Amino acid sequence: MASTLCAFSGPLSSITALTQRLKTVKTKRKELQIDPMNNFLMKPKIDFAFKEIMNDEKARTGFLAAVLHLDPADIKSTRILNPYLRQAHADDKLGILDVRILMNDDTEIDTEIQLSELKVWSDRSLFYAAKMYADQIKPGQKYNVFKKCVSISILDFILFEDENDFYSCFHILEDTRHFKYTDKMEFHVIELPKLPPKLQENSSRVELWAKFINAEETEEFNMIAEKDPYIKSAYDQLQIISQDEQKRLEYEAREKAILDYNQSIYEAEQRGEKRGELRGEKRGELRGEKRGEQRGRIQGEKAVRESTAKNLIQMGISAEIIAHATGLSIAQIEAFKNEIV
Repeated sequence: MASTLCAFSGPLSSITALTQRLKTVKTKRKELQIDPMNNFLMKPKIDFAFKEIMNDEKARTGFLAAVLHLDPADIKSTRILNPYLRQAHADDKLGILDVRILMNDDTEIDTEIQLSELKVWSDRSLFYAAKMYADQIKPGQKYNVFKKCVSISILDFILFEDENDFYSCFHILEDTRHFKYTDKMEFHVIELPKLPPKLQENSSRVELWAKFINAEETEEFNMIAEKDPYIKSAYDQLQIISQDEQKRLEYEAREKAILDYNQSIYEAEQRGEKRGELRGEKRGELRGEKRGEQRGRIQGEKAVRESTAKNLIQMGISAEIIAHATGLSIAQIEAFKNEIV
């Protein structure tokens, strides 16, 4: 209760505010005709559900305080800057459903969830953080307009193979003395597969939030929500949106789009590998020599990259991402685009 009360001026106002919030939740539940026997709950790690949860101001404050290691009382204001789905480029079929928040009028924070493995995630997050930073200034303005930019990545895959901790934070530091070059940019990475299997009595706030985002069963949600009033608010919001018929349809459509997208990427890679292997084997067999086999493997690998690139082009993936994924140059990818057209 102490954590909840600290956000208000005194005991009486705290109780009044808390009572009002409970009434609001009950009112929303009544309007949505929530069926207590309906156990359907959205998965918070589906980006649509996470963004809907972040519409709750208390949940938003608690999440940011946990990840950024702040006292919730020090977060005076938060405002969502991007309420809608955005596209990375004109041909992007999936879109990006991140959460961009302005905190205390001096810090921009972008949170994005990625479910499928993306080897170039570090490059991708750096690109979008740099763009978030650069977009703040307009022609003729001075450099003192820049706000701090923070990137929060919630990943359902392992990005740092040699590290065991699920949470990492990065700054721009001097190599040997480790002082900051600037505090205007930082990166936070949460790797969900590295979470410990069970909650501990001394679990950190960021671990509780990561567990909540990764949860799927009601029992687990209840257990985590009991440990943190801000997560309890997030859980209330999750229950409300899970019973909203329109939001449920949007959630299911988004979940299907993510699954279809990931499947199409997988199938494109498989087709590319198969074609490459066949070409490599055929050329190697014709020569029947070690030199021929080596050349066949090289040609096969090249065919894999080219075939994968062509499949990704047809799915509307940007040339930059294809280049990172295949090792081909932008010029080669643009040439393939012209062939396909």
